[in-house]
Amino acid sequence: MEKSEQAIRTTFFSLFGNIGLALTKGIAGYFGNSYALIADAIESTADVFATVLVLFGLKYSTRPPDENHPYGHGKAEALVTFAVVGFLVISATVIAYESIQHIQTPHKIPEAYTLIILAVIIAIKEIFYRIVSKKSDDVNSTSLKADAWHHRSDAITSLMAFIGISIALFMGPGYETADDWAALLASGFIIYNAWLIFRPALGEILDEHVYDDMVIKIRQVAQTVPGVIDTEKCHVRKAGMMYLVDLHLTVDGTISVTQGHDIAHHLKDTLQHEIPEIHDVLIHVEPDHLQQS
Repeated sequence: MEKSEQAIRTTFFSLFGNIGLALTKGIAGYFGNSYALIADAIESTADVFATVLVLFGLKYSTRPPDENHPYGHGKAEALVTFAVVGFLVISATVIAYESIQHIQTPHKIPEAYTLIILAVIIAIKEIFYRIVSKKSDDVNSTSLKADAWHHRSDAITSLMAFIGISIALFMGPGYETADDWAALLASGFIIYNAWLIFRPALGEILDEHVYDDMVIKIRQVAQTVPGVIDTEKCHVRKAGMMYLVDLHLTVDGTISVTQGHDIAHHLKDTLQHEIPEIHDVLIHVEPDHLQQS
């Protein structure tokens, strides 16, 4: 199965999971007098829209290169990640605002059964996070990693709600707002997670050099190709789930242009075979001055 198909299937898994959990948390929060649980439902609802964006980004970013986009459409995935981060920030802001409003408004202590619901939700969301996160590593998807962190932030929000409701139930009257404070604290965790997602996506858009391990592997593979004397500059940039490489290749300075060209093509084919994540390699051939002399 191609990486894009794996990523899209995983996104559908997230989508339907978020829809089910958003409904469950919203209903339980309303009838159980827990704003922390309602806040959790708000975030899950935002997750639904964010996952739809991820799905769109994955489908668009896997389009083949065309006349207007000779390097492909992979950067769209990082742009969608920015939008996903925006959903996280918006949901955290709404949760923080509503939490403050509820702290200032007297209300009933949440029902005890909401703790059971939250415990189940925490477990489910952590499982979702692990599944989606592993798949994002397998397919090398930035936006899928962002979607995974949505599940983790959701689990954190639910954990905060669990702690807040437990305090309210244990301490009794006077502590009704404990779950609201928990929701407020959770909004801070969501903002922090948003930054963790945003930073790598920004680096991808700016072609930041963060792929030292791949550069080492490229040089190692290059040394196995006959005719390759050395490799000099090696720049790697990420576009969607694939990589684009610019490489300076050193060959014997006394051979013909045709021979140098053939070595470069052999190197490119070998790199793409040994490192399937590489979408394209631009090779600049340079003569070895020691061989010329």
